[in-house]
Amino acid sequence: MKDSKVVSGQAPEPVGLYPHARRVGNLLFLSGLGPRQKGSDLIPGVELDPAGNVVSHDIEAQCHSVFQNVRTVLEAAGSSWDRIVDVTVFLTHMKQDFATYNRVYAEYFAENQPCRTTVEICSLPTPIAIELKCIATIE
Repeated sequence: MKDSKVVSGQAPEPVGLYPHARRVGNLLFLSGLGPRQKGSDLIPGVELDPAGNVVSHDIEAQCHSVFQNVRTVLEAAGSSWDRIVDVTVFLTHMKQDFATYNRVYAEYFAENQPCRTTVEICSLPTPIAIELKCIATIE
């Protein structure tokens, strides 16, 4: 069974010692990906105060960015958006952000409808409001 790590030069750098994805057989397991932009700590839709605390966030901007980051890793690994079979979504503000996230999610997954779990958590390692962990198939 083939087992290999995937690190994309086009996706944001991981914030720890882990690959963007790992292929095992015909499955591709993506590490948690957020909306950060490659090569910087810039997070679309996030406004920070001088101390680095989140003042406000735009969940729609973060959704678009995180979905693009997921697509980038999938394509670097040789898979694609339509091959996603399972998505776990972590939100830091479920009541405030779920409706917007759900609407944007429906735009991206209108054709491919993977299994999905959405979980509210207290925080993520960087000042982001959403993170996705996905499983996809690969040839």
